[in-house]
Amino acid sequence: MKKQKVTLSAKSPHGRWYADACGTAFGLELLGERWAMLIVRELMFGPRRFSGIRADLPGISAKVLTERLAGLEANGVVVRSTAPEPAPAQLYGLTEWGYAAEPILQEIGRWAAASPLHDPTLPLSPVSFMLSLRTMLDKAAARGTSLVIVFEIGTAQFTARMEDGAMPVERGAAERAGLRFKAQAAPPLAAVFYGDVAPEAAGVEVFGDAAQCRDFIALFNLPKAQANVACPRPGED
Repeated sequence: MKKQKVTLSAKSPHGRWYADACGTAFGLELLGERWAMLIVRELMFGPRRFSGIRADLPGISAKVLTERLAGLEANGVVVRSTAPEPAPAQLYGLTEWGYAAEPILQEIGRWAAASPLHDPTLPLSPVSFMLSLRTMLDKAAARGTSLVIVFEIGTAQFTARMEDGAMPVERGAAERAGLRFKAQAAPPLAAVFYGDVAPEAAGVEVFGDAAQCRDFIALFNLPKAQANVACPRPGED
């Protein structure tokens, strides 16, 4: 997919909250409003309709979603386009700069998943699960593996193409794949990949070689939970 480039609004949000030149402060001003970062997450694998975004963020109101999309668009993170016929509709997608936020989402997710307070049993959107796979992939262990994997999660479909330690993901299902996972929702897949639950016990259908499936699942692990123990700052004994 071609990623669009957008010129930033002349009225910059930088300084509106913190009056701080730090890039971290500016980043929070861009993505720190409630729901903003999760909206970016939901657009990480391509443009979507308003209704689709809202369906996967059930706690957000139409009013707030409209406001957040408008703010992200004004700040150059999101761009609007029109879906082609036969069903023309307005789509919201990320700009090239917006897509560059994926490592930020991944690092926050990896860091927070190590908290003993993290609850992996809470609801999970299909995009969130697929992004978690890209985040939790053991890239060193995946080197040398070449595999096409299709995920059918409810009505959403994704194709992951693992090649030499990388695993890009795109929407849609490839006709030919080495493995296929099918589930009604994302949480059962999360139980299989991160909870050591057998696919059949979780209600997940798997199509492909059983040994290859086990090896693939073993490539994904949540970080070890960190104990709440005070540690010296760097440079201190």
